[in-house]
Amino acid sequence: MNSKKTVLITGGAGFIGSHVIRRFIKNYPDYLIVNADKLTYAGNLENLSDIDKNKNYRFERVDIVDKIAVSGLFQKYSFDGIVHLAAESHVDRSITGPDEFVFTNIIGTVNLLNAALNSWQKIFEGKLFYHISTDEVFGSLGREGMFTEKTAYDPKSPYSASKASSDHLVRAYNHTFGIPAVISNCSNNYGPNQFPEKLIPLAINNIRNNKPVPVYGKGENIRDWLYVEDHAAAIDLIFHRGKQGETYNIGGNNEWKNIDLIKLLCKIMDRKLGRNPGDSEKLITYVKDRPGHDLRYAIDSSKLQKEMGWKPIPDFEEGLEKTVEWYLANEKWLENVISGDYEKYYDSMYSGR
Repeated sequence: MNSKKTVLITGGAGFIGSHVIRRFIKNYPDYLIVNADKLTYAGNLENLSDIDKNKNYRFERVDIVDKIAVSGLFQKYSFDGIVHLAAESHVDRSITGPDEFVFTNIIGTVNLLNAALNSWQKIFEGKLFYHISTDEVFGSLGREGMFTEKTAYDPKSPYSASKASSDHLVRAYNHTFGIPAVISNCSNNYGPNQFPEKLIPLAINNIRNNKPVPVYGKGENIRDWLYVEDHAAAIDLIFHRGKQGETYNIGGNNEWKNIDLIKLLCKIMDRKLGRNPGDSEKLITYVKDRPGHDLRYAIDSSKLQKEMGWKPIPDFEEGLEKTVEWYLANEKWLENVISGDYEKYYDSMYSGR
C-alpha cells in the first residue's frame, strides 16, 4: 500500500502499546503501522484481535535486544517515525531479575537509535524517534510537590534506573547526532488489557475469585493514576505536534493512596458482582513492603495541557468502573493470560507465515 507515513510501534502487543496501535490504525488509515513485539509474557496479540486484519497494519515478532533483527526490520520498512514503548516495566520483577531490564530497556533502545540513524542517514526531515518513559525515573516525592519536566532524575529501582538510562541515551543521540527525538514520562496507567501482575487488574481478578488482595505495607504509598486511553491520546498528540528535543509529562491529576484505591475498587466490585457492601474489603491482606518502595509520585502535566490542549479523564471512579466492566466482560481474556493460553493466538494467526 502507498502510505503517507510508515510508523514503527515497539511493544505494540502490550498494554499501552495495543491502545496506541488501535488509535493510530483508526485515526490514520493512510499510515502503515508496524507493530514490533517480542511477545514476552506481557505481550498478547489477543489485545489487537479486532484490528489485526486491517490493511494498514503489520506485525513483526522482533526482540529489540537482537541488533541484527532490528537492523533487518529497518531494511524491510522505510520508517518515518518510531514510537518506542517496548520495555520491561514491572518493579518487582526488576528486583528479582534486573538483567532483563538492562538488556531490553537500555541495549534495546540503543539498537533502535542506531538503526534509525543508519536508516535515515542524517536526512531527518519528517522523521521522529519518540521514546515513552515513566515518572519513576524522578524517584520519590514527599507529601508536597509534583514532578515537572525539569525535575532531576533520581531512580530508586533497577527498573527505573534502566528507564532513566534509556532516556539519557535518547537525549544524547538527539544532542550528538541530531536525531529528532521527543520523550514523555507518564504516571501509573490503568485500564483494559493490562497484564494481571499490576495492582488494579490483580485486585479485580482476586476479588472476582474471592482470593486475598495483597497491599504492600500499610497501603500508604501514593500514585497518580492515568487512564490508558488518555495516555494513548497524549502520545498521538506528542507524536504529531511535539517539539523535537522536548520532554512532556503525562499525568492523570489523580493521586490516590493504594489502600484508598483498593477500597474504592472493592466497593465497585461488590456492586458489580451483587455482593453485600464490605464483602470484598474483607479480602484485603497487608504484606511486607517491597525494598525501596517509593512513597509518592505525582506528575505536573500542565505543559502538555497548555501546548496541545490535552486533558485526562476528570473522574477516576468513572475510569475505574469502565475498567472493572471490561475485565468482568472479558473473563476469557483474563483466564487465557493467567494460564498462558494467550500464546496460542500467535500460533493460530502467524505460524507458517
